[in-house]
Amino acid sequence: MNNSALVVVDMLYDFIDGSLACQNADKAVQETIRFIDRQTKGQGGEDHEILDTFPILFIRDHHPADHSSFKEQGGIWPPHCVAGTRGGDIHEDLVPYAKEEMTFDKGCDRNVEQYSGFEGVNCAEQSLGEVLELLDCTDVFVAGIATEYCVRNTCEDLLKAGFNVHLLKDCIAYVDYDGHLKALQEMAQEGISIE
Repeated sequence: MNNSALVVVDMLYDFIDGSLACQNADKAVQETIRFIDRQTKGQGGEDHEILDTFPILFIRDHHPADHSSFKEQGGIWPPHCVAGTRGGDIHEDLVPYAKEEMTFDKGCDRNVEQYSGFEGVNCAEQSLGEVLELLDCTDVFVAGIATEYCVRNTCEDLLKAGFNVHLLKDCIAYVDYDGHLKALQEMAQEGISIE
């Protein structure tokens, strides 16, 4: 698994059990943890040492309370993932793997709708692509919520940036099952590996 990393997209409470709860979300979180355990099996030491050998990067929808995508502001979504609320928090079972410098916030500007993790930045104002390149990653595994939106946009941008993209189909949740299947089929046609 050298030169590889895991990108976890929007495994946040509002998409798991909150205002935009998605199908398969709880299972996707648990399968993601199983995947991490398989990659790090046999690696003794503290969590931070494990993360040095298998980087895990988190994408986080991180909206102001008056974000333009919310229905009250004329958008299409109910309020979700507002910064500082439980709904915007990473699932507690994944928190031990989330490092501040490896967490990328998107949707912070109230006027800009951002689906792709590529549009987020970390605490040092670095983008996901920049950090993956600094880590010498060639292969990126992706887990997250939701297939049809933020997961797909992130996968496509990773592919455009030249990474080998492996979408972990057991580790994703979705808004609509038929939309999920269609998105998987189209991503496979684009060259994203569905595993």
